[in-house]
Amino acid sequence: MEKLRILYVAHEIAPFLQTSAVAEFVRKLSATMQEKGMEIRVLVPRFGSINERRNRLHEVVRLSGINITVGEEEKSLVIKVASVPNAKLQIYFIDNDDCFHGKNIFFDPENNFLPDNDEKFAFFCKGALETVRKLSWTPDIIHCNDWLTGLIPLYLKTTYRKDPLFKNTKCVFSIFDSYFNAQFKENILDKARMNDIEEDLLPALQKDVYKGIMDIAFQYSDLVTRGQEDYKTETNQILINANREIHSFVNDEFDYYELYKQLHHEPAIVS
Repeated sequence: MEKLRILYVAHEIAPFLQTSAVAEFVRKLSATMQEKGMEIRVLVPRFGSINERRNRLHEVVRLSGINITVGEEEKSLVIKVASVPNAKLQIYFIDNDDCFHGKNIFFDPENNFLPDNDEKFAFFCKGALETVRKLSWTPDIIHCNDWLTGLIPLYLKTTYRKDPLFKNTKCVFSIFDSYFNAQFKENILDKARMNDIEEDLLPALQKDVYKGIMDIAFQYSDLVTRGQEDYKTETNQILINANREIHSFVNDEFDYYELYKQLHHEPAIVS
């Protein structure tokens, strides 16, 4: 049996943090694929609401110490690990005091979009790929989940397209019902930009943030799936207007096993 390497990237995974359908989706899917014999890694942010002592997180010194450029700033990336109880599934937590120290995730108690979400977004997408490079681990498929991971497909097809580590890596993006009406700060383009990314690839981020992220993720992913069955009006409209095929909601985790194997042998999308 071919042992595929699958990297899951998301803003949360149960039981460490669970604010949306993403957390349980990623936990179940990653555990199932590991049981099926695939080699699994999971990357999530270490938000301040995740208790390090209770969840037994510890820093991986050999992986830490990377600096990530976000606009005019260099932000240090710290990697911590923990295991999902009873699953033998290791989770890598991307940490940075500036981006993830607060107890709130993306919204304050009054449901206002947090002003530093743009930095979280750029730092996490860049940091996820740099962490994989630090691991020297070649993923066959990177499965991105929800909006915080939305720049990873773009980075893979531009900045990292010639990196031997990612030469044959395919990208799956799953959309969830997390629509929000907000805008990033005006300098989001500077924060999100990387090498080999033309300016005309990013302006969508300056308008309707959520829709702009989906447009980018849809364009540069090799496969797009519905992460859940039902969506609110705004998210559903994005799906209707998408300029590409959106794979139907997959209710059985075992179906992803066949999807991954099929995708692995298909030519990659080149944008």
